[in-house]
Amino acid sequence: MGYLKKASYLLSVILLIFVIAACGAPSSTNSSSEGKVGEVTVNIGVQQSIWPILLAKEKGWFEEEFEKAGAKVKWVEFQSGPSYFEAIASNRLDFGRVGNIPVLAGQSGGIKFEEIATASTGELGDAIIVPQDSSIKTADDLKGKKIAVAKGSSAYGLLYRLLEKEDIKPSELEIIQLQPDEAQPAFETGSVDAWAIWEPYQSIQVINKKAKVIATGKDIGSYSPGFQIVRTEFAKEHPELVELYLKVTEKATRWQNEHKDEAIKIYADLKNTDEEIISRVLENSVPENTPISDDIIKEQQITADLLVKTGGLTKKLDVTEVVNNSYIENVLKEYE
Repeated sequence: MGYLKKASYLLSVILLIFVIAACGAPSSTNSSSEGKVGEVTVNIGVQQSIWPILLAKEKGWFEEEFEKAGAKVKWVEFQSGPSYFEAIASNRLDFGRVGNIPVLAGQSGGIKFEEIATASTGELGDAIIVPQDSSIKTADDLKGKKIAVAKGSSAYGLLYRLLEKEDIKPSELEIIQLQPDEAQPAFETGSVDAWAIWEPYQSIQVINKKAKVIATGKDIGSYSPGFQIVRTEFAKEHPELVELYLKVTEKATRWQNEHKDEAIKIYADLKNTDEEIISRVLENSVPENTPISDDIIKEQQITADLLVKTGGLTKKLDVTEVVNNSYIENVLKEYE
């Protein structure tokens, strides 16, 4: 079975899991028939990535603000974006920040969610890296080599955009589907020749292992945007809590931008890593909390069409169907 068929099969299985999980699953929120906010548990997803949502979690800002509204906060941890949508489909997740490819897979799988804000443009946050002593210097050098990537992740999208730009067929290299906890030892031991990965893993390898970056979104002229998302049914039931989520996110984003040195120390302590690494991560991953622009939508459509062409998605998408800027626009009015 050729790689494209394998990739298509794997993504088809992921999407099937999403759809099955969406059927008949109990809601994780505990709203009463009167819809009282006080009886709601708000489930927020978080990854290992360094973003203001993690800062707000550490400072307890979500708990503080949601408690004022009479709601509780529950944190749900994930390794990568695709798992968020399985949790949304089974009503176990209400909010989160994810990359661009997971939202495309979720939309293709019929998961009911909305993109409610741009969290980053992602020009430098994802990268293709190789070991320090590697002979690989360009995308063309990847031919015949093994490259690790998490299936359905934003780095997966970067890899395919790179191959498309350089007119390289995916079948000309060996793409190995690995989550970060599997890919890191494979990369460090030489079991794979390259790694398509996001922050902070990228900077950890560059700083600690002297890994080399051979391509980013900026190099190939594409975005790998991150999005704030919400489960559609939750948003219908509790629109005020959607705005509250974005208000806390705005608070954390502004605080990080205004107190960068202190933020670096907090993240370094949380991750038990060097401040040099965190500083590089923040340079590559500039947070936003803004409406989803026409440029971002255009890039998403290009990526979606590419994945349909290569078999990564099973049907053509209109990416505007999951965009809802109304909440973030209302929130930002308070800062005008």
